[in-house]
Amino acid sequence: MFNRNRVTNAIFPSRSVSLSLVVGLATLLPTFSAFSSQENNLDVYPPNWWTGMQHSEVELMIFGKDVADDKVSVTEGSVQIKQSRALDSENYLFVTLDIADASPQELVLSLKDEDGSSRDIHYSLEKRAKGSSAREGFGPEDAIYLIAPDRFANGSVENDNIEGYQDKVDRTFKGGRHGGDIEGIANNLDYIKKLGFTQIWTMPMLENAMEKYSYHGYSTTDYYNIDPRFGSNDAFIELSKKANENGIGVIMDMVLNHIGSEHVWMKDTPSSDWINNNGQFVGTTHKRESLHDPHAIASDIKGFSDGWFVPTMPDLNQRNPHLANYLIQNAIWWVETANLSGIRVDTYSYPDKGFLSQWTNRIMKEYPNFNIVGEEWSVNPAITAYWQAGSQRHDDYDSALPSVMDFPLQTAVVEALNSDESWNSGFITVYETLATDFLYGDPNNLVIFPDNHDMSRIFTQLNNDKAKWNMAMTLFLTTRGIPQVFYGTEILMSNEGTEDHGIIRSDFPGGWPSDSEKNAFSGKGLSGDELWAQERVKTLLALRQTHPQLFKGELKHYAPVDGVYTYFRLAVDTAETSDQKLMVILNKKSVDLPFAKYAEILGTDVSITRVSDGQKFNASETISLPAMSANVFIVQ
Repeated sequence: MFNRNRVTNAIFPSRSVSLSLVVGLATLLPTFSAFSSQENNLDVYPPNWWTGMQHSEVELMIFGKDVADDKVSVTEGSVQIKQSRALDSENYLFVTLDIADASPQELVLSLKDEDGSSRDIHYSLEKRAKGSSAREGFGPEDAIYLIAPDRFANGSVENDNIEGYQDKVDRTFKGGRHGGDIEGIANNLDYIKKLGFTQIWTMPMLENAMEKYSYHGYSTTDYYNIDPRFGSNDAFIELSKKANENGIGVIMDMVLNHIGSEHVWMKDTPSSDWINNNGQFVGTTHKRESLHDPHAIASDIKGFSDGWFVPTMPDLNQRNPHLANYLIQNAIWWVETANLSGIRVDTYSYPDKGFLSQWTNRIMKEYPNFNIVGEEWSVNPAITAYWQAGSQRHDDYDSALPSVMDFPLQTAVVEALNSDESWNSGFITVYETLATDFLYGDPNNLVIFPDNHDMSRIFTQLNNDKAKWNMAMTLFLTTRGIPQVFYGTEILMSNEGTEDHGIIRSDFPGGWPSDSEKNAFSGKGLSGDELWAQERVKTLLALRQTHPQLFKGELKHYAPVDGVYTYFRLAVDTAETSDQKLMVILNKKSVDLPFAKYAEILGTDVSITRVSDGQKFNASETISLPAMSANVFIVQ
């Protein structure tokens, strides 16, 4: 979960000056990135680093004209250069610094060319914020609000269009940029907090200097700079700080598998093996099963891992150790810089398997209490579970990934609610899916969700049926795991008649100054059903804050019978909560249900309080429930 006391000072004065410079440069030169020494025409990645890290080295990627053959020395500072290496391009040099015993300091690195000329780099080794390594990541008592930044709220029209960036704002185009930004999110943190969310995950906000369809953020052209149409690095740091002050953690969406085709690496590639398939488009097979198939052939594995998604998303070769190190250090840099409480990894299984092991182990070694969730879009729990740390698997693969997205459960819930009840359909699909939890290292640390940014809205998936929506949301917000809710799901946003992602990610009503008739932030113009749905989410999420121990504890469920599915959450055993339980009953048909049916878990001498209306029952009573209802009870 987000620890409200973990780290409060994430803004470092020496960095804020350089970041402002960087953002200014990025506005003029969108295809070039990072920390730049203007007079020397050198870019350095990462732009700064910290002492006191678990890993004793930092590798600098230095990018500049003819830098590859330069001789590097430390002219100011007390660190050793462990290695200096050029690859294929004459414009990149990789310099490894040994910082095992280094103290915070300002370094000067001198680069001398064969012609006698020299260039200097001023580089900061900084002191880590207090408690950084012990930061706590999001956990089962948290709830995550997923935001498409371009479609949530436009806090400043000044950054809608930026000179040098081709993709301009056009709210009439479903695939265009609509102007949402970091300021819009920051302005509405109070709304997110009041709903009961304790974490926000946004689709990527790093620079996407693409000609079109750049709003979604998954075509990175600069790993070290926020896209100026969303704001700046400083704005992102300030958002994290403000969110933390409101008890909300920030989860960053990271893309390790591919870049955008306008990245500078496609114009000047550090090495010939930097991009898979020799830099030429070859589509991925998407056959993730090949990684686990005992009968698979090598070419099928390569076809999955090395293939590209689309021609505009070149596939990275993480087997290159310098690229691997670049991506690892970039993740750590953002955790430290923006004080993150978690990372979500896009298309998790697509990069090289060995690299994923290295990446997760390095990050979790730096932050043992952190959380990272990987997107493995498979409905087969055996494949999903493979990636989570501690899971049973068919080989000796070393994964340190704490969490995965639970696509199997999402599919099972939709199927259950859209199917008639029988011995092999209906709620039995949910029951059977949860019965495979033995495959996971930690099923309660899975991220569960009714929908997300890449699929139809849950209200649409359930045929715009409010009762089904209520049952689905009740289940996802009370069963095992960490719930994630896509913005707008709380007001029944839908995409009826289309599966176009631009429509699924429609603008949140009230997020633009021109949204005068309907504003979901204030409630103005919302229908009765939309207001009811908003309140239902708020009520269910409040349980996580009033009874956090219930959501850290076990899930116990009864096999569904005649369209009734009942389960319990048992509180982690403490002196204050040992006798607390959460009881959830989902039923498709009207039923008179004796509580005594559940005496094995419920007990006999208990007080049962329904959350929705506060009505109290005892264990000897029978409760009458209408068809298609979802009831939650606190038992103590």
